[in-house]
Parts: sequence; structure tokens; C-alpha cells
Amino acid sequence: MESKNNDNKNNKKQNITIIISVILIIITILGIVLFMKYYNKDEDKEFSYTQLLTSINEGTVEKIEMTEGSNTAKIKLINEEKERNVLIPSIDSFVELVQDKSNNGVNIEFNQKERNIFVSILRTLISFLPTIILVALMFMIFKMQGLGEKGKVYDSETQTTKTKFEDVAGLDEEKQEMIEIVDFLKNPKKFQDMGAKVPRGVLLCGNPGTGKTLIAKAIAGEANVPFISMSGSEFIEMFAGLGASRVRKLFEKARKVAPCIVFIDEIDAIGSRRTSSSGAETENNQTLNQLLVEMDGFDTEETIIVLAATNRPEMLDKALLRPGRFDRQITVALPDLNGREAILNIHAKGKQFAQDVDLRSIAEDTAGFTGAELANILNEAAIIATIRERQSITNKDIEDALKKVTVGLEKHNRVVSDKDKKRTAIHEAGHAVVSHFLETQKDIKEISIIPRGVAGGYTMYKSSEDKCYISKNEMQEKLIALFGGRAAEKLALGDISTGASNDLEVANDIAKNMVTVYGMSEEVGQIHINLEKDPYQLELLGKKYGDIIGTEIKSLVDDAYFKAQTILANHMDALEVVSNELLEKEVITAERFEELMANIN
Repeated sequence: MESKNNDNKNNKKQNITIIISVILIIITILGIVLFMKYYNKDEDKEFSYTQLLTSINEGTVEKIEMTEGSNTAKIKLINEEKERNVLIPSIDSFVELVQDKSNNGVNIEFNQKERNIFVSILRTLISFLPTIILVALMFMIFKMQGLGEKGKVYDSETQTTKTKFEDVAGLDEEKQEMIEIVDFLKNPKKFQDMGAKVPRGVLLCGNPGTGKTLIAKAIAGEANVPFISMSGSEFIEMFAGLGASRVRKLFEKARKVAPCIVFIDEIDAIGSRRTSSSGAETENNQTLNQLLVEMDGFDTEETIIVLAATNRPEMLDKALLRPGRFDRQITVALPDLNGREAILNIHAKGKQFAQDVDLRSIAEDTAGFTGAELANILNEAAIIATIRERQSITNKDIEDALKKVTVGLEKHNRVVSDKDKKRTAIHEAGHAVVSHFLETQKDIKEISIIPRGVAGGYTMYKSSEDKCYISKNEMQEKLIALFGGRAAEKLALGDISTGASNDLEVANDIAKNMVTVYGMSEEVGQIHINLEKDPYQLELLGKKYGDIIGTEIKSLVDDAYFKAQTILANHMDALEVVSNELLEKEVITAERFEELMANIN
């Protein structure tokens, strides 16, 4: 990690150097142009050559001054103090003419100064200026493309990483799978003696922040082998053939330090399905082809394992996924309750916590969170505690950090009118009251009308259960809860507002997935239509089928809205009590909400 930071710093310094160089070149060019303009500021034609010849013949010229190599002459006329500038078309003929006139008795003072070497050099530079600028720009572009020093063709980590499996939490099954990879790297001969081939590659799939890069480093750390890291986007450049060249150089370096691990992060940047298109797609195809060739070209005695990470395995080319290239695919899943607690324990090291802080409780409230998100919550909590000048991190700091990460920054200074404040209170109370009467949605954690992020208020639910599946009933009740806010506005105020825009967006996505992805519509049937992956699938089913899908989605949404209004119409007293409490206190905790509802019932 330290090496990668150093590489990033070096890249940053290099980019700054390039920018400074460009600025200096521009300043130098401007300086030269301004100097020459100042030096030759009087070279505009004030006096024609014909007029000069006439004045010489008439004997009205007092002095002529020239510089060697210059085609401009300074003329001083008799009885005039101002000197005039004249552009001389033929210097040799003019000098000969002046000398003849002087020999024939015309009194003219003629001075011819030696040429200024500095000015001559500047004139030469200016004549070559376009070429110099073009060469400089080309050099900088090639430098930025990584064609400078051969040792800096790509950013990489080639030292042994210090990360171990003990630094990776919440991925116990994945670690068990990776122990075999470590054994391959440590003792390749025992597998070769058995006739087994060492896996060429392992593809790590999973959501962002689940720890794909971390576990790749841990494998290299456990095996104590070099770890060469590169991002997929680093292969893609504006010059054709550069991506393929970088792939070759990457594997050349790997062969020199084998046994080792080559890690390609975000491999979908170069590994997506090949097309017959031209331009950038052709360059991507060439890069991918080179990667396929390199992964096929390992010598049996070379122990090089390619680890790659992606969030979108469905985008990858099939040739990349076949055995012999990426032999194994490991899905790095979201951590469960025990995994989240273990992750929190790792990231809690070095932080001062109050005695009543229970990491298990935090893990219970963060179902569905990735390792990176959990680390971020503890880091935000530490920042909040520092700003509040506490001696240790308290439960309040952690709760505020969780709200900050999930909902947004609390905005106490935002000016909200009493009318909007009342509407927000009714809206959030509607969500809470409707959810209270829904079996799968009743776990309310907190209700607030304090603005956070772009929201005027929020209703936060407990997320203590890790779910593998979501039932149709739960999804339907989720739709009803989402429409609780709009239904409350409609019933209590007789009008609706834009405050439910996000609720509508989420509700429509749920309804669309119920119909097109999960087969939860009797009219549409058991059909999976992923419009994001295959937008033509709906066209193949026909327009009539598309109309049925639209009708079913609208039916689910309308039914949820109707049921939300029905629940609130039967419990308007609860809506009034909760909304008034919000107007008075601004925040209602889970305990207080249950107390209010118990008193009403």
C-alpha cells in the first residue's frame, strides 16, 4: 500500500512537472514575442521607400542608420527631430545608392551598426517556433502516455505486500478457497509431481468495497511473493497499440520475478466482449487479444497466477473466462453479521472507544453494508468525536456517522418555513404510521424532520437481518410503506408535493423488478427480462407483451398507493399525534415512537 501511495505521489509530481513545463513554455513564447514586438516597435512603415529616394535626391535627408542584416532603416530628415522608419526592399542596392550620392556631394550621415547576436538568435528561434512547440507537445503527450523511461511504463507494486489473511475479515469461505492458491505459489512442485496444473487465473467478483483488492494482496502476503498490481484503465490509451504493448511489458516483468501474482483491478475495462467496431473498440480488442495470448503463454515452470477483480462479470468476454485462463471465479459476497463484527474489530484498532460502545450492536444495524462502508462509518465517527473534542468515540458519534453516510449531512442552518416543516412532518409521520401496521416494515429506528443531504426529513428503518431472499409479500409491503408519505399529504393536506419524488423512483424500480425480473406477476408469468443487459428482449416478445408489463407495473404501484391511503384513513389520530410530536421535538426515536403508538392503540 505504501508503494502504491509512493507511485501515486510520483505520478502526481510528474503531472505537476509536465503542467509547469507547459506553463513555462507558454510564458517563454509570450516573452519572446513581446520582446521582439518591443524591439521592433518602430518597424511599422511610417515613410515609404519611394519617399525616401525622393528626399535623398532633394538633399533633405540628414542621417541614415541601419543594422547589419536588418531590412529597416532609420531616417532623420533636415529640420525634423522625429526619426522615420523605412522598409528597404534591397539592402545592397540601397547602400550603393547612398554611397554614390555621398560621393557626388550630397551631405548624408550614413551609419551601419553591427548586428546584435542576441536579437539574431531570437529571430531564428521565432522562425523555428512552430516546430519547437510541436516537438515539445509531442514529447509531453508521449511522456503522459507512459512512453518515457522504460522502468516507468506502468505503475506497479513489485515488492512483497505486508497484508495477511488476518487483515481480511468477513470473508472466511473466500479465504479457505484462497489458501489453495497460496499453497500453489509456495509449493508448486508437489502439484506438478501429481500431474496437476497450477491455476492460471482467479477472477474475484463482487460489489464495490467488498474487499477484492484486499484479499488479492493477502494472498501475495501469505505466499511471500511479489505482487504486481495494475488497473484495467491503465492499459487504455489514446495511441493505437499501446494497450497491447503494456500487457506484454506487464507479463515480461512478471516472468522475471516469478513466482508472483499479477493483479488486474477493474478488468472489465479491457476484458469486455469483443466487437467488430472500429476506433477505440478495436484498440480494446487488441489489448484483450494480447492478454488472452499472454495468459495462454505461461511456461509450465513459471508460477504466475493472475488475479483479477470486477464488479460486472457478465460484461467479460467468454474467451477470458474459459478454463486455462481464469480457471476459477470466486464471488466475494457482502459480509454477514459475524463478518461485519469482525471487520469492525479490525478497523477499530487504533481508535479510542467509550466503554459502552458495542461493535456487535453496530454490526446488527448495518446489514447489507460492505467492508469499505463499515470502515468509513468508524472513520467518520472518529472525525465527529474529534470535532466535538471528546476523549473517546461514543455511541452517539457512531449513530451520527451512520446517518451521515446513509442519509447525508445534517443541515441545522437550512431555513425551512413553518408550512414546509408541517408538510415534512406529515410526510414522515405517514411513512412511520403506515410501516407500523405492516408486518415486514414495522421496525422503525428513527424519524426526523431535520434536513439531511437533499432530503427534508427521513424515516430510518432497522436493518438487523441478513436476507438471502425477499418474499413477494415483503416487496408489496415495501411499496405500501414508500407511498405512506404521499398518502399522508393527500389525506391531511388535500394536496401532494414534490417531496415524494425519491419514493416514487424507488417504488417504480421495485414494481418493475417484480414484474420483469422476479416473475411475481400472474399476468406476465414466469419470465425474466433484464432490460439493462438485453434491451431487445422486450421487442422480441412483442408490443402487446410490453403493454401488459406496463399495465402490471402500474397496477402494483396504484394498489400500494390505495392501501397506504386506506391504512392512514383508519389511523388519522396516529398520524396527527406523530406529526405533532415531530413538529415539537424534530426527532422521534424508536422507543418514543412505540410509546406513542401504544398510547393511541
